[in-house]
Amino acid sequence: MNLSLDQAQAIIKNCLEWRKSNDLKPLTIAVLDSGGYLVALAREDGTSNLRPDIAQGKARGAVAMGLGSRALFERAKAEPFFIQAMNALSNGSLVPVAGGVLVKKDGVILGSVGITGDNSDNDEACAIAAIEKAGFVADGG
Repeated sequence: MNLSLDQAQAIIKNCLEWRKSNDLKPLTIAVLDSGGYLVALAREDGTSNLRPDIAQGKARGAVAMGLGSRALFERAKAEPFFIQAMNALSNGSLVPVAGGVLVKKDGVILGSVGITGDNSDNDEACAIAAIEKAGFVADGG
């Protein structure tokens, strides 16, 4: 099972609503399917040109490792060489900081959401709220 385009767009819509109601900075949001492929991306006005790569890197690391990016961050602190090796294997596309959240249903990973633009804790909180509002289980690690 994978996230559909409609589901990905609903998650993005939920993210943007949550961001506005919680007064976060403009965000870039990437939604990937369970294979790590981009389903949908939104970049709000005023965000930098590197933000799409950061958002996808947070989401890609989460879905590729089966762990929310907060757990990857903790693992990077404990085992930096492991995370460096994983980043090398992924051609430098893994971003191991909070903000990459797995999307699950019935214990199965359907995809992931990566958010960047505010601080990492706020990025993660936004993703979790949006995923849950869409009816899925969020796992930030």
